[in-house]
Order: sequence, then structure tokens, then C-alpha cells
Amino acid sequence: MTSETPSARSGARLRARSKKLSWLLRHGAVEAGVAMDAAGWVAVEDALRVVGLDRDALDEVVRENDKRRLELDREADRIRACQGHSTGLPVTREALEASWVPYAGPAPVWHGTFLEAVTSIAREGITAQARTHVHLAPGTASVVGKRANVHVLLEVCPRRMADAGEALHVAPNGVVLARRVPAGCVAGLRALTRRARAREDALRALFTLPSR
Repeated sequence: MTSETPSARSGARLRARSKKLSWLLRHGAVEAGVAMDAAGWVAVEDALRVVGLDRDALDEVVRENDKRRLELDREADRIRACQGHSTGLPVTREALEASWVPYAGPAPVWHGTFLEAVTSIAREGITAQARTHVHLAPGTASVVGKRANVHVLLEVCPRRMADAGEALHVAPNGVVLARRVPAGCVAGLRALTRRARAREDALRALFTLPSR
């Protein structure tokens, strides 16, 4: 049996620390009794106390996170998750959006989802559910804003979003966000798995998209 290398142990430790911080800053501040403002910022000293890290470890997590989920403020005495907050936190959509930048340009953005969700999306649109915003990816190869192992990519048209009165924003880590995506803003569909490809024409018909 091959023993775990020091590099692998270090990577596992970093991932575990990142998960702890992400949980606190995206979902757990109220449960942990940590003060959070409307844009998601908490004091670094509070975060260190709750997750049991020292400052060097926290800085490493922020610096090395592959999706850049966490950020420090300019003075480096506050920390927050760039996006992905649960609705039960003190954050507000307005404050988060004011801290992001508007999405610019006509290029489509993408939402990865599973076969089981496509019918309801065609009927109700893409909703944020228990999060403040829907997460969208700026490209099909993006590592941010997209779930892993999805069956289908839905193409979202920025022009249609604007026409529907739905703003698109970009978080500091590049994730594109919207409060909701109406079904009529889905302008394309890509099937990624064998099972999805077998049903692709039927899936496209749900959005009145042309068949392949």
C-alpha cells in the first residue's frame, strides 16, 4: 500500500481548511454567532476563532483556493466569500450586487445542471433556491460558476436577460450572478453525457430550441 505523500497531505489539509472557512462565510455565520455585514464581510479575528486557524493558515487558504472563493478587504482585517451565500445570513442582494461589477458584453454565460432539473427550468426558469443568486459560468471551460459532473449546459443570453429586466453581475472570482434566469433567456443547450445526448432533441424542444 502506497503511503500518502507530504504534498498530498498538505493538499488535503488545505482543502479541509478551505471548506471550514467557506462554510462559515457562505452559510454558517449565524449558527456560529459571528457578526456579518450586508455584503458578507466578517472580522478576520472572528473567522480565525471559529475555524481554529492562525493568520498564516488563513492567508494560505485565501491565496491557494483554486476557485478564488474567498477574499480579504483592502486592509486585510475582514474576509468574505465572493459569492454563494445562503439566504439565511445577514447579507442582502442589494449590498452584494453593489460590491460586484456589472457583466459587460454580448457573450453568453452558462448554467450547468442535471437532467432531472431541465423540465422544471423550462417551466419556471433558473431560480436561486436557498442561495441569494443563481451562479453562472463565463465560458463552457470555466472552473468557476459551474457545478461539477453536470449533464447539461444551458446557454443564457445577456441581451434577453436585459430585456427581461434581470441584471447580470460578476463577483471578484469571475462567477457571473443573477437573481433569477427566466426560461425565455435560455438560448441554447449542450448535452454533456451519453444519457443527455440521447434525449437532446426532447430537451431542446422544452425551450423551443431547434433540434440538432
